[in-house]
Amino acid sequence: MSAEDAGAALKQAADDFRAEADELYKVLEDADTGYWTERSTFKDWTVWDVIAHLHLSDHMALTTLRDGQAFRELLAAIGAAKDMREYSDQWLAVDGHSINGPDLLQRWHDMYVELHEALLSADPEQRFDWAGPGMKARMFATARQMETWAHGWEIYDLMRLPRTHTDRLRNVAEIGVRTYGWTFANRKLEVPEPAPSIALTSPSGATWAWNEATAGHSVTGDAVEFCQVVTQVRNVEDTSLEVAGDNAAAWMAIAQCFAGPPEQPPAPGSRVPQPR
Repeated sequence: MSAEDAGAALKQAADDFRAEADELYKVLEDADTGYWTERSTFKDWTVWDVIAHLHLSDHMALTTLRDGQAFRELLAAIGAAKDMREYSDQWLAVDGHSINGPDLLQRWHDMYVELHEALLSADPEQRFDWAGPGMKARMFATARQMETWAHGWEIYDLMRLPRTHTDRLRNVAEIGVRTYGWTFANRKLEVPEPAPSIALTSPSGATWAWNEATAGHSVTGDAVEFCQVVTQVRNVEDTSLEVAGDNAAAWMAIAQCFAGPPEQPPAPGSRVPQPR
């Protein structure tokens, strides 16, 4: 990829991240403040917990883009806490008390705007430190979009809000496809071959396809539902995805496109919004 193409790809990924964050910000900006203390179906997190987590993750990304040593010190501080949630509580405390929801929302907004600007000015070829393997700026942008989109479901589900989608979702689907092997290796399991072929219907109605057609191993269906499964927003049994073959079934049962230790997908039915 030429330097010009790499720069254009980074800009598109950064803009997609910004659009994803802006969309979620608007939902919360217009929402009743009472929602901030309501608990979602994701690990009993409140809306405050969700935005605090996104805010801290954006802060980590912005820090490594600006100063690798400062990032390593931040990572050590987070590691000294029980977990990221405990660290974010301490980081966001003022006079021993957590800041309120609207204040947190504005802090998150200001941070992701800074991160977007930092991504646009980053060297597309430089590899930056991270908790796991280092990443280039374009992947940072895509990973931030993916996490923002995935955690956004906790809020949309809680509020029983319909969610619209655009074809920027392809970035999330791409991560999902590329982490087929990671899902198994992260669990110290042998990676089943061949990888299944993927054919998804995008929000615009186009077909997105990956991997050569392999007899008996495939995942087909709606791109939104596929992304929900690989980000562990929904159990595959709560979708209409067509999963054929043992390899595809084994993957969809434990799919995980995000870094970190193995996480179990939600139980069937546990994250499907129920009528109020």
